[in-house]
Amino acid sequence: MESGKTRLAPAWRQKLKMATGFIMKSILTFLLLGIWVGLANAQAQPAKQGKSDSKNLDSHAEVLSKQKKKRVDAGVDQPRRAPNANVLSAKQWKQLDASVERGLTWLVKQQKADGSFESFSLGQPAVTSFCVMAFLAQGESPTGGKYKQQLTDAIDFIADQQKPNGLIATIAPSKAPIPRGLDPRAHDEMGVTVVYNHSISALALCEAYGQCSPEQSKKLAPVIEKAIAATLEMQGWGGKQVKEAGGWRYLDKRHPEDSDLSITGRQLMFLRSAKNAGFNVPDKSIDAAVKFVEACFNKKLGVHSYVVAYPKSVTRAMAGAGILALAHAGRHNSKQATASGEWILRHGFSNYNGDEPTHKLDWQRDRYHYGAILCTQAMYQLGGKFWQQFFPPLVRTLLANQRADGSWPPEKMDIVYGSCYSTSLCILSLSVPNQMLPIFQR
Repeated sequence: MESGKTRLAPAWRQKLKMATGFIMKSILTFLLLGIWVGLANAQAQPAKQGKSDSKNLDSHAEVLSKQKKKRVDAGVDQPRRAPNANVLSAKQWKQLDASVERGLTWLVKQQKADGSFESFSLGQPAVTSFCVMAFLAQGESPTGGKYKQQLTDAIDFIADQQKPNGLIATIAPSKAPIPRGLDPRAHDEMGVTVVYNHSISALALCEAYGQCSPEQSKKLAPVIEKAIAATLEMQGWGGKQVKEAGGWRYLDKRHPEDSDLSITGRQLMFLRSAKNAGFNVPDKSIDAAVKFVEACFNKKLGVHSYVVAYPKSVTRAMAGAGILALAHAGRHNSKQATASGEWILRHGFSNYNGDEPTHKLDWQRDRYHYGAILCTQAMYQLGGKFWQQFFPPLVRTLLANQRADGSWPPEKMDIVYGSCYSTSLCILSLSVPNQMLPIFQR
């Protein structure tokens, strides 16, 4: 005791000194670790754009954040991936967002009292399904937002088109089993359109399933289950050649082929979406379909073709369909997929609504909007240079050809389906980076 102050014994002073030194070393270590991590992250980030660009990109990110919030508010908790904002300038992102908003504003005005969107009857409910997915791809929901009632009505319309045999199509045979070999002279185009209506509509219901109200989801579940059964039934039709086994084709026999990549890709997309939504899809069905997709690859041209029997029957849509089919089966960035991606880069979409056959085949023409959405999804799946080189020119072309009222002109080859069809496909193509639809996700 000295001058009324308590002093520590020499041994305690030494221990305190040692403890203090240890604490200081720990703090210094953590500070150095933090600096090292910060430098590593900075090196991993892409080169930053100008201040004005960063501000506008932040604005675009805010839009995506709000869209994501809509899904969270609606009870959708599936993970989302942010788009690669570097592929477009800030000004282009702003123009893209404004273009999509004009398109949706036009589209909603085309909805009819029964919930459908205007189109030819043979194209229903596929056209309505594309319209529904266009809204969903922008973060809209049947349980929240300004378009919730329109989406609820449209989804009900799609589900109500299902026939007793499981097919989802406004004009389709109802009896089971599903007929194979309809006379095309007696049934016009129904034998072709039914399978497209079915696969596209079933996909839309699966994509919407997790966002619907409990009451609507309860209604959709058996519809989706019957649709899966119908799809598997058509895949299992007998009489197919070995290389065509596992694929899908029309209900009529206007052509000798028993499977084609266009319909097979659509059916695979539906089955992938159904599996994502928690429905039972047998792996053997997916595996069989993938074998057919691989058989459609033309090694000489380096791209997927429409049918096995005619390997030169190539279009941009089939190149995209091949990549997507493999991706949805879990075979990302395979040699076939990357080869088709290279082919797409050489056959772009700068000639808006052009329908010229890629290889000048007198029977094979290319559908522009149909090809655009499939290729956009496919190139996003491939990523890297494929996405960076593909998306910007497509955006420029689509925005330059949007009409003053917000719509896009009808598909040249499918003009009968109208502008709801082409407009919804353009919106979907521009919406792929948002990753709002589970089927769009990487």
